Amino acid sequence: MLDEDATNLSIDLPDMDSYWMPFTGNRYFKDNPRVIHRAEGMYCWSHDGRKLLDMVAGLWCCNAGHCDPRIVSAIQEQAADLDYAMAFQLGHPKAFELASKLTNIAPEGIDHAFFVNSGSEAVDTAMKMVLAYHRIKGEGQRIRFIGRERGYHGVGFGGISVGGMSPNRKMFGAMLPGVDHLSHTHNLEHNAFSRGLPSWGEHLADELENIIALHDPSTIAGVIIEPIAGSAGVLLPPKGYLEKIREICTKHGIMLIFDEVICAFGRTGDAFASSRFNVIPDIITTAKGLTSGTVPMGAVLTRNDIYDTFMTGPESAIEFFHGYTYSGHPLAAAAGCATLDAYIEDDMFNRALSLEEKFADALHSLKGEPHVIDIRSLGLIGAVELTPIEGQPTARAINIFRDCYDKGLIIRTTGDTIAFSPPLIVEEQQIEETIEIIKASLREA
Repeated sequence: MLDEDATNLSIDLPDMDSYWMPFTGNRYFKDNPRVIHRAEGMYCWSHDGRKLLDMVAGLWCCNAGHCDPRIVSAIQEQAADLDYAMAFQLGHPKAFELASKLTNIAPEGIDHAFFVNSGSEAVDTAMKMVLAYHRIKGEGQRIRFIGRERGYHGVGFGGISVGGMSPNRKMFGAMLPGVDHLSHTHNLEHNAFSRGLPSWGEHLADELENIIALHDPSTIAGVIIEPIAGSAGVLLPPKGYLEKIREICTKHGIMLIFDEVICAFGRTGDAFASSRFNVIPDIITTAKGLTSGTVPMGAVLTRNDIYDTFMTGPESAIEFFHGYTYSGHPLAAAAGCATLDAYIEDDMFNRALSLEEKFADALHSLKGEPHVIDIRSLGLIGAVELTPIEGQPTARAINIFRDCYDKGLIIRTTGDTIAFSPPLIVEEQQIEETIEIIKASLREA
């Protein structure tokens, strides 16, 4: 919808030719620009003065809403005080403070944080950590990883190798060696329109035993999965599935990595999906909501015994030859500290949990609307899956995305699925408004 004061909120666009945009149809976009230049709370404003209700929290990340003044102020103060400190052999206070705050809300037994700059870096870091851990333990033959079909673990070579989304892989060669994949758990025949976790599918975890047996348990280093597969379309784990995966990994001495880049920091109604599901992995990767999207940052969270395993050799020696120039960057760390404080101060995780049923009711009210073949949600993350247009996969959802934008709503599409991940500050009226716009778009599609 055009803002009533659009003339004061519109801007002139810069030259757009030089910028090669990520995950975007560049030619179409530059002919049909949708440029965001301002945001506050639940809303963004476009270059042409449109006020847009953001129901995907930027890109699954602005969990505290846009431009929370507490976070903005913390970043400004940090920039004025310390812009950068060398990340190797030196430190700065905010990085240590953030690690403490982060591990304090992590699942029990997860006691250490290694900082990176994105979810992709977090995944590659976790994989290197696992390989090095086994080598230190005298099991250097453990070099294989098991991912899952339709899994998304960022776009580094490690992440796309263990990931299971074909478009992210097919152009880039043979991937890393020694990687296998579990089947995904999405099944419309058995689980369409389930409320919460689907009842069918626990047995799919048994496939892990078969893959382990195929390669020999002593060669498997780690298993990596998303507790909720976000980028594939919000695919929820069947009841008992994650518990069984955990049991199998423990049985064979295999490290279990949960990729919580999307589903941490209140998205499921708890600090971490691991806590919500009461299944604790060995390593957790995070990003996005860690700073509410304000400054790029990610983290790898590990058990105490993993950290202790590395703490060997001469005291002054480097224990883990890995890191990034901007690991624990002062601005990112300040943003992270302020973000975690805001979550706790406003009780946002419990707020998300309190809205879970209302959010689910709203989404499930779309059952019976044109083209809708499934609806799924947990906490404040949800999806509406659509029938594809024959011969044009993804086209129906893209058309809905564009129509919703014109109607004043930002959604996310993946394949022919509409995904929702509103900021944790969303109001019931905004959820209702979202559903009315989606209904109108579906009926016009």
